Amino acid sequence: MSDLARVCIHVHSQYVESQSLPDEDRYVFAYTITIRNLGRSNVQLRSRYWLITNGNGRETEVQGEGVVGEQPHIAAGGEYQYTSGAILETPMGTMQGHYVMIDDAGEEFHVEIPVFRLAVQTHIH
Repeated sequence: MSDLARVCIHVHSQYVESQSLPDEDRYVFAYTITIRNLGRSNVQLRSRYWLITNGNGRETEVQGEGVVGEQPHIAAGGEYQYTSGAILETPMGTMQGHYVMIDDAGEEFHVEIPVFRLAVQTHIH
């Protein structure tokens, strides 16, 4: 990665109760990711890789082009935000991975997506 490219990832996840069926081991989570380009070079997100681990330790790998059907260009100093989802068989799990990006010079680099939790919120009264 060139000195010009610096990308920061922020993730917010939440449980989607209205789409989940706990009795059928179906737990739906939404996550919103903000990708900030803190560098001096424009970048494009080309592909993604996810490692999703459910509460039983079962791992699922997901990879593909872009995110939510797009390969966004992110200007220097700009940001891109999208929301997607994951379905687990357990009420908690984790996700982590990386994006493959390319800068204005045509140099490809990886941006790590730090591990984040997917968990049903428990309400204590």
